Amino acid sequence: MLKNGNYKGKLIVVEGIDGSGKSTQIDLLYKWLKAKGHSVFFTEWNSSKLVSSTTKLAKDERLFTPTTFSLLFATDFADRWENSILPLLKAGVIVLADRYAYTAFARDVARGVDPQWVRNLYSFAPQPDLVLYYRVPISLAVERILSGRSKIKYYEAGLDLDLADSRVKSFKLFQERIQNQYDSMVEEFAFTVFDGTQPVELQQKELRKIVKSFLKNRENLSNPDNKIPLESGTEQGGEA
Repeated sequence: MLKNGNYKGKLIVVEGIDGSGKSTQIDLLYKWLKAKGHSVFFTEWNSSKLVSSTTKLAKDERLFTPTTFSLLFATDFADRWENSILPLLKAGVIVLADRYAYTAFARDVARGVDPQWVRNLYSFAPQPDLVLYYRVPISLAVERILSGRSKIKYYEAGLDLDLADSRVKSFKLFQERIQNQYDSMVEEFAFTVFDGTQPVELQQKELRKIVKSFLKNRENLSNPDNKIPLESGTEQGGEA
C-alpha cells in the first residue's frame, strides 16, 4: 500500500466485522459533515456497477472460490477508485468509505488466500488519512445482524469454508478469523480503534471530535483561507 496520495481531499475509512456498527457511524458522520457545509462523498464496498451483475450471479449460484472472490472484489474496488474516489479526492472532496482495501486484507486472508498476494492486488491504493476500526464481541455482532434480518448470508457466514454446519456458528468462527486479521493491522496501518459496544450517540460524539480536529489541522496547513469546495454527490451500493 502506498503512502498518502497526492491530492487535496481527505479519505476517511471505517472498518470492522459485519455487525460492528461502523456503517451506522459513517452514515451519521456523512450527514453531519454535509450539514456543516463540507463537500463530501460516500462510497461503500461492493458497489461498482461494472461487476455487480457478475457478483450477484456468483453469489446466487455459490460459484466463488477464495481466489475468484478476491479478484472480483479487487476489480470492484479498482473501478470505484479510478472513476469515483480518486477524481473527487483530487478535486478536494472529503471521501467517506465504508470499507477499504483492509477489508480484503482481512476477509481474503481469513479465507486462506496468501496475504502478500492480496496486498499486491491493492498496491495502487494509498493509505487513507484516517482509518476508524470498530471492534465488538462476535456474539454482539450476531445479535445485531439477526435483529435486522431473518438470517445471515451464505458468504457472510463463511459457509463456503465448511467451518461448521450451523450458519450462526460458522459466522462466529469466520468473523473471529476476520477480526484477528484486523487486530493484527492496528499498529501497522495506524487504525483508530473504537469500542463498538458503546451507545451510538457516544461513539458518534467521539468520532465527530476526532474528525473535526483532523480536518481543522489539515485545512490550516493546506487551505489557509479555509474555503470549502462545492457539494458533491453520493454513491450507494451493497454489502458483500
